[in-house]
Amino acid sequence: MILLIGASASGKTEVAKVLLSKFGMKKAITHTSRPIRPSEVDGVDYHFVTKETFQRLWDEGKLIENTLYNGNYYGCSKKEIAKDKVVILDPNGLKKFQSLNDPSLITFLLTAEEETRRERMGIRGDAKEAIEKRIVNDRVAFSKEAIGHTDYEIATEGKSIEEIANLVYTTYIEALKKKASRK
Repeated sequence: MILLIGASASGKTEVAKVLLSKFGMKKAITHTSRPIRPSEVDGVDYHFVTKETFQRLWDEGKLIENTLYNGNYYGCSKKEIAKDKVVILDPNGLKKFQSLNDPSLITFLLTAEEETRRERMGIRGDAKEAIEKRIVNDRVAFSKEAIGHTDYEIATEGKSIEEIANLVYTTYIEALKKKASRK
């Protein structure tokens, strides 16, 4: 399973899209307690559940990790772990996955300089105030101390999304081969 982590506009979501379309990977469908949006499909974009159901899943140990964001819960269930899947995580979620000590989980930190990320957020239409807030928050949330160890780190400047996705996928396949040969 590919675990992607990185600050806002580091390329995680776009890389995940290429991994799905080009390499046949599947998105780990996470749970959320937020309301479904008109363009979303339950079981495709998220598993949409009530806060009570989310809490029950957590209490029963069915979720690996959870986070509260804008008053709603988000989390990935243990049954989503699979060799052909991709999930995007925050540093807390990453640590929860890493605590499983599962050799099939390969972690990638995608990095980009603040100015590059500012430009990317501007291009995608984010408000200037929101961009600056994310940049400031990400300095702490995605610091080396907050993230800890990842298997691989990829600087995304000067590379196309396709190049980054190719690098992630080939590195992932090689890492799985190395881990399998050690058994």
